[in-house]
Parts: sequence; structure tokens; C-alpha cells
Amino acid sequence: MAKVRSPNRDKALDTWLEHKGKISNRELASLLGEKEKTISNWKCRDQWNVVLQTGKRSTTNKSESKGGAPKGNKNAKGNRGGAAPTRNTNAVSHGFFKRIFPDDEETLHIVKEIETKSPLDLLWENIVIQYTAIIRAQKIMFVQNQQDETRVLKKQKQGDDLWEEEWEYQHSWDKQANFLQAQARALSTLTSMIKQYEEMCRQGWANEEQQLRIQKLKTEVNKLNEESNPDPVIFKDDLHE
Repeated sequence: MAKVRSPNRDKALDTWLEHKGKISNRELASLLGEKEKTISNWKCRDQWNVVLQTGKRSTTNKSESKGGAPKGNKNAKGNRGGAAPTRNTNAVSHGFFKRIFPDDEETLHIVKEIETKSPLDLLWENIVIQYTAIIRAQKIMFVQNQQDETRVLKKQKQGDDLWEEEWEYQHSWDKQANFLQAQARALSTLTSMIKQYEEMCRQGWANEEQQLRIQKLKTEVNKLNEESNPDPVIFKDDLHE
């Protein structure tokens, strides 16, 4: 059975448009008796910001309210019902991803996940991945002291009467310099993604919980930068909040 579209979904958009986007998700949820998270999901899926800018509403999911396909639709003609055949290309939009990605269950699962996520969710996941990589690098690239030298065997050669070996030496100051450069680039990328996330929050993409988690991460990033940079503050606006 098709999921029935909630009448509050359209009411929420109408109310939000009446306020020209100046009403919070929490206020809308209270007015309509819905959860704040539900309002946030509707806002992302129905692209309220696009509707506000263009005046055109998305036709996505309109058939939900009728409990089936639009009148005159022949897509299901001759279909006996039941689940789609195994490996059905419908699992991937227009078969596009299936043509360019490996044909395995894990890849198809990732594609299906992407289709249900909002742009804000996708951005947050990339922020988490980037931040995790930076934290892991603290241990992987750690330089203990000035005597922390690494010797790597590059080449071995055996002659008639001798054995040759070529070694590469990585001194502590070289390793530390490489680490600082890599960390600076990674932090710059992370900072850019966080600022993009905040801009989407200001445009109404995020609920209160999503806004709080980015503020918490900004604090963590500033602390991380304090440990390796004499001029520690990345997000200077935090000082005035």
C-alpha cells in the first residue's frame, strides 16, 4: 500500500511561504502538531527555498495523497504486482549509476542511501569524514622528538661479490614540516565545508539540533588548531557569540 501524503505537508509549506521563510521549524511544528524533524525533512525534500525563489512547487510525491499512480498512468499495465525482479535497474535512477559503478550490492546500497538524503546530510557526512581523517593523522604522523628519525629501505642489489642497499632517511624536522603542511590543507578544506554548512543553516535547511552540532564541531576544530598553530582561531566569529 502506498504511503498517504500528510495534508500537513502542504499546509507547512503554505504557512512557511506566508511568512516568507521567517518562521522556524519549531514554530511550524507547534502550529501543525508535527515533530520538528518532520518539518525539517519536508523542507529539504520539497525544496522550500527553491519554491520561495521561483514560485514553482515540486511535483514529487503528489501521487502519494491519492494512494497510487496518477490517472491514466500505464506504467503498471500488465504488472502482476509484488517486488521488483532481482537486480532490477529501477533500483538505480535510469540505470545511470549502474553503468558507471561496480555492479555489486554494496555500491547499490550506497546509491539508494544517497537518493534519500538531503544535501545538508551529505555535506555533514563529508565533514565528519574529513574531521575523522585529521584526528587519525595526529597519531599516524606523530613526531616524538628531534631524534625521531625514520629509515626506509628503497633498493637492494646483489652483485658478484657484494650486496648493495639504498636507504632513505626521514629526519624529525622533515616529518614535522610535512605533517604541518598536510594538516593545514586538511583544516582549510574542513573549514570551507563548515562555512558552507552554516550558510545552508542560515537559508533554513537545518533544524536546531543540526545547527548545534556544527557549533560543537567548530569549537573542537579551534581546540585542535590551538595545539599546532600560534595563531589558533579559525572561526573568529566564535569569540563574539
